[in-house]
Amino acid sequence: MAAAQPKPPAGATARRLARGCWSLWYVFIVQKSYQESETGPESSTITKVKGITTSEHKVWDVEEYVKPPEGGSVFSIITRVEATHSQTQGTCPESIKVHNATCLSDADCVTGELDMLGNGLRTGRCVPYYQGPSKTCEVFGWCPVEDGASVSQFLGTMAPNFTILIKNSIHYPKFHFSKGNIADRTDGYLKRCTFHEASDLYCPIFKLGFIVEKAGESFAELAYKGGVIGVIINWDCDLDLPASECNPKYSFRRLDPKHVPASSGYNFRFAKYYKINGTTTRTLIKAYGIRIDVIVHGQAGKFSLIPTIINLATALTSVGVGSFLCDWILLTFMNKNKVYSHKKFDKITPASEPAPQASTPTDPKGLAQL
Repeated sequence: MAAAQPKPPAGATARRLARGCWSLWYVFIVQKSYQESETGPESSTITKVKGITTSEHKVWDVEEYVKPPEGGSVFSIITRVEATHSQTQGTCPESIKVHNATCLSDADCVTGELDMLGNGLRTGRCVPYYQGPSKTCEVFGWCPVEDGASVSQFLGTMAPNFTILIKNSIHYPKFHFSKGNIADRTDGYLKRCTFHEASDLYCPIFKLGFIVEKAGESFAELAYKGGVIGVIINWDCDLDLPASECNPKYSFRRLDPKHVPASSGYNFRFAKYYKINGTTTRTLIKAYGIRIDVIVHGQAGKFSLIPTIINLATALTSVGVGSFLCDWILLTFMNKNKVYSHKKFDKITPASEPAPQASTPTDPKGLAQL
């Protein structure tokens, strides 16, 4: 049989009980371990941008500066373009920025050489560059090349006032719960509101300038170099409460590493094709802009008996409260509580009353023999 244990003092028992109560409070109140949970809701996002802006000698509308136009969760708003007009298939000097493009004579240019980072097939001729005294190898491709004739236009003057509707709906299949972020109203509310966290939470119409400001960025710098902004929608829902308590929370932050020059900013290219006198011609556009990524997170929880029992037992066991409760029941309600107490605990004599020691008889003869 196992050795009896010393009976713990009353203070230690109280501390154990307090520790157990704190553990239960943390597990069940803070972590809500009485709930069954589901993370990552099914989500659908539809976006729509409105507004017009101007550049030198041109007015730009949504159909021109929003790419792609489908209204998905990822889209770009163009704020600056570098356009190379009237490109046709022909020969012209290679860009001076291409590796090994500069030359002194035809001997420096290999006929038929194709540089994957260049603009065309080299003809073997060394020709004067578009401006300055330099020479580059001639190429056959879309001419003139981008660096030789591009024109920059800034579209960001009115861009902070662009409005972006972000329509989001989520569904937690485990709990058969669905909700959206737009107010269920038929009085034309969306035509006259903009987002405000306190008064217009269910009006998801944001101004582009507001999004950039909340992300902590300079609009002028971002519009010139481009960048990626994340609009994070978080749906954390306690489904033991009414559905009206499950509300979206919005946050905004820049996603591209702006402090790393090699990877900061955002731009892309596309072309517009047309014919002039039967010749296929195009305008090449290098577009800088603000890309918006709408990211949806969330977690839902609802009371369930199984996780409640499992986590309750785990919490009680982890701090020894289980054994404490068993001892308390046995010592309080059992008929043989004194027998149980005697078997479980040693009786310790107080230090102020030392136990008498048996006297040792004097044995001179025995001592003499030592």
